[in-house]
Amino acid sequence: MNKHICTRWAFDLGKWTPTLAQLSKAVAVIQIEERQRLMKFHFIDDFLSSLIGRLLMRKYVSGCSHEDYQQVQFKRDARGKPYWLPKCNKGDGDDEGEGEGGVTTQNEGWKQKKSKSMLSFNVSHQGKLVVLAGIARSDPTCLGEEGGDEFGIGVDVMKISYDGGRPLKDFFRLMKSKFSTQEWSFIGAQSSDRGQLKAFMRHWCLKEAYVKELGVGITIDLEKISFNVDASHTLEESSSPLQGTILHCDDTLMTNWRFEEHLLDEDYCAAIAFRNCLPVDQEKFTWLHFNDLIPPDGRGDAIGSVNGDILEYCKQALLKPYKKS
Repeated sequence: MNKHICTRWAFDLGKWTPTLAQLSKAVAVIQIEERQRLMKFHFIDDFLSSLIGRLLMRKYVSGCSHEDYQQVQFKRDARGKPYWLPKCNKGDGDDEGEGEGGVTTQNEGWKQKKSKSMLSFNVSHQGKLVVLAGIARSDPTCLGEEGGDEFGIGVDVMKISYDGGRPLKDFFRLMKSKFSTQEWSFIGAQSSDRGQLKAFMRHWCLKEAYVKELGVGITIDLEKISFNVDASHTLEESSSPLQGTILHCDDTLMTNWRFEEHLLDEDYCAAIAFRNCLPVDQEKFTWLHFNDLIPPDGRGDAIGSVNGDILEYCKQALLKPYKKS
């Protein structure tokens, strides 16, 4: 299994109160269809989480591909998963005609193949945290290298909390069909409610990361997806990442998958699923700040040359309510 370069980024929304200038500069660099999607959120929390996720993707793709940050374009595949739409150089693919928005429709399949042969990335957010995990070939100029399997990555982050209003054991009873006997055995073996909840969220996070890479969502029989989590160490910030977790599907060991588990802080765990690839390192998530996510000329609190439509859009966004904590 080939080893590739892995990126792991996290952003704490709890440490960022966006100004109108910051929000305007962030919105100005994303695609129009992304702005339309964002404005559909009722709560500002969801708006900002999704916005930061898009900025993380843009920064990641720009850094890997060396495309200009503001020129990076994304599309969604048939599963709804975003992918990078690389620029088409002269002589690339079938260069006949352009479709809506100047996109060469005959090249789209080629561009998607090129994108997915070079890198894969995924974003997740819950509560105050937004995370990105990405994997890229160590030689980005190598397209479809001999022996280079298609590869992919999925990531999920979960808050280790439960506020369902009923005892934890009743919640577990409702979720019984989502976990295998072996998984419930590990969860139940923990000595406290907090320990059992943490074990539950670890498993749920792994399942989410796995199905996100598959692109099927939590719609498959999760009881047949059974994780044997790495128990060599307790999952703590200091021991992250744990990389010994294995997966069985229908009792078959999935040898083309690898997993990482992270504790980002005492209240949040994350999992990364690697398909047909291995990370070259064993690094923790790197914490980023807003100024890390936008080009240098967009930093600072001056409104600058942001156009009036974007300013009005951002003013409306800032009127959205926060969720009740």
